Amino acid sequence: MSPFHTRATSRFDVPLRGCAIIVAVVALALLPVAPSHAFLDFLKGSPKKSDSPKSATPKHAAPTRHTAPPKHAASSVQAAAPKSQRSEEARLSKPGAGAQKCDPAKFRLLVDVGHTAKSEGALSARNVPEFDFNLHLSQRIVAKLKAEGFALTRLLVTEGKARPSLGTRVAAANNWHADLFLAIHHDSVPDKMMENWEFEGKKSHFSDRFSGYGVFVSKSNPYFEESFQFGKLIGNGMRAQGIKFASQYTLPIMGKYRHDLLDKDAGVYRYDHLIVLMKTQMPAALLEAGSIINRDEELEMVSAERQDKTAAAVTTAVKQYCGLPAAPPQAPADAQAKADH
Repeated sequence: MSPFHTRATSRFDVPLRGCAIIVAVVALALLPVAPSHAFLDFLKGSPKKSDSPKSATPKHAAPTRHTAPPKHAASSVQAAAPKSQRSEEARLSKPGAGAQKCDPAKFRLLVDVGHTAKSEGALSARNVPEFDFNLHLSQRIVAKLKAEGFALTRLLVTEGKARPSLGTRVAAANNWHADLFLAIHHDSVPDKMMENWEFEGKKSHFSDRFSGYGVFVSKSNPYFEESFQFGKLIGNGMRAQGIKFASQYTLPIMGKYRHDLLDKDAGVYRYDHLIVLMKTQMPAALLEAGSIINRDEELEMVSAERQDKTAAAVTTAVKQYCGLPAAPPQAPADAQAKADH
């Protein structure tokens, strides 16, 4: 979500205008979209040195900043989405005792890539757009869910400017009759908390003060209890993978970005006015996978290990939400070796 930055404005708490709801629906399919060259360079881990003008800082691998926004395959636009109702096998009762199991093959899960190629979200400490991080991780999550039998999982990539894209996302989810909606984002901090540094000869900004994931749900969502349950499952899955949650949203220093912490163990926050959470007609949650303005965590965000952990946490959460058994976490290699003997 990263609502803090000013260079690429994309506030998710802007009320929808009446006519803005009437939007074309993005086709729901795995699209041939690729991360930018900057992000791919990040994945290659080409080592370079950078110096901070303020203080001695860790040496980080260096991505190459792209000189122009990547050209993404356009999402095909349709006049209407399929109008089939949720199947009884996929429909869930309220989570808890007596929750009905879903059929993974018929369960409609929509994974929304936060921001667009035109409104890229926050910039990382190394000047890589948030959109690239969101896209790459979302693709990884969708692939993992499909591999686990959730065949109708879809990747949602929208285009255009920030505000119109919000209505497009909501309409896509509602017209497709999704059973569950998950938005993927990466976090930043308010501008007042930024520090300056130079990366590859260019001025940039960072904040190493905070790190970790956060899950957001809206009490304005018509399925708040289910959304909260799903959010807790995601948070518990992230913590089970050894990933800490971002506690800064409870602090007074966050000002207007301060939010109520609904579950301190799972790291779930209340954010009622996020359009993609309050206007979707199904349980919905937003995952801030980590802070890309934190220089150390930014590097973790592009590692296969961190992405696999996040994808595993989300997949486990979806299985548990559906009342299905989740694979037990694997024991560390040394513990497993002892058990074998």
